Amino acid sequence: MTELRVGERFRGPPGSANGGYACGAIAELLDGGVEVTLRRPPPLGRPLRLRRRDGGAVVHDGDQLVAEARPATVALDVPGVVSPAQAERAAGGYPLFRGHPFPTCFTCGPERAAGDGLRVFPGPVSGGDLWAAPWTPGPSVADRDGLVAPAVVWAALDCPGGLAVMGDAVVVLGRMAARVLARPRAGTPYCLLAWPDGAPDGRKRPAGSALLDGQGAVLAVARAVWVTLS
Repeated sequence: MTELRVGERFRGPPGSANGGYACGAIAELLDGGVEVTLRRPPPLGRPLRLRRRDGGAVVHDGDQLVAEARPATVALDVPGVVSPAQAERAAGGYPLFRGHPFPTCFTCGPERAAGDGLRVFPGPVSGGDLWAAPWTPGPSVADRDGLVAPAVVWAALDCPGGLAVMGDAVVVLGRMAARVLARPRAGTPYCLLAWPDGAPDGRKRPAGSALLDGQGAVLAVARAVWVTLS
């Protein structure tokens, strides 16, 4: 049995954790290599019980099942690359600077101050289905060596996928798996890339996302399933 607690800083929707951060925190306790399915919004500020099972785990808030994790791998099938300049231009088209359903989201909330939230603002890349955003991690999300915490990398990979598939709907993360090949360094510019990863299935919308360095090398990749609320 392991205890997991998500602090208020890492919120997504009001009163609950950012889905990518929560999934990444669970994966970190399990040494990665898992796919995490969220069964209900992960609560903030109180202990959650993680019980290991068959290479994965179940996470409970009291008697309520919050998440399940199972062994998984993520292939590095990234459909394109973007330059830092392209990512900057795309971010200018971020559709949620106004009317964001969760404006204080740790990853993409425009009401989070620089140095507090990640302020990742994905926009569409001209000429295709790719979405992109620049990201320069701050020192508050890094360790003494300047390397960004793995759960924060998951959080950075999270919301770009949701933007790529949301259309006119409000979507929340339902399932996520990520593979971090190299942790990014605080103070270094990177690009985040996202794309639809298959056809919608009812309320479910699959997405992929990746973290690229300034030369286009892939540092991390994720696949996710987003769920529409309306």
